[in-house]
Amino acid sequence: MKIAICPGSFDPITLGHLDIIERAADIFDEVIVVVASNSSKKTLFSTEERIELIKRCISGDNIKVDSHCGLLVDYAKEKGAVAIVKGLRAMSDFDYEFQQALTNKSLYPECETVFLSARGENMFLSSSMVKEVCALGGDISSFVPKIIKDDINKRCKGD
Repeated sequence: MKIAICPGSFDPITLGHLDIIERAADIFDEVIVVVASNSSKKTLFSTEERIELIKRCISGDNIKVDSHCGLLVDYAKEKGAVAIVKGLRAMSDFDYEFQQALTNKSLYPECETVFLSARGENMFLSSSMVKEVCALGGDISSFVPKIIKDDINKRCKGD
C-alpha cells in the first residue's frame, strides 16, 4: 500500500488545501492529512479543532486525519509513507518547499516529496488570507468549504 502524508497547519483548511488532498487521494492508496502542532505559532483553532474541521470536510475513504509535533520524516517513517505531498501556489512556495524536500530526503531517503500545483482559482489562497478577510468582515464563502464557513466566521469575530 502506498501511503502519502499531506502536512500543514490547516488553520483553517481552505478549498486549496482540500483540492490538493483530494487529488493526492486519487494518486495514493492512503493519504494522511497531518496537522502540524507548533507551540510557538499562534493559531485560530486548536490542533483538535483543526482535526475536527478537516474531518468534516473530507469524504474519501482513503483519507485519514492525524496530528504530529516534531520532525515530519519521523512521522512518515512510523507510518511507512512513501511520499510527502505539498501544494505549490507560486515560485516563492517552491523555494521554501524545495529546501524542506531536500532536508527530508536526506533524513528519510525512502520517502519522496511530490509537488502538486494549485489550480488557478486557488493560486492566491492561504489560511492567513482567509483569517484576515474574515477578521475584517469580508465574505470567505468562496475560499473555504461551506460546511465549516460558519465555524470560521464565529471564531474570527470572537463569538
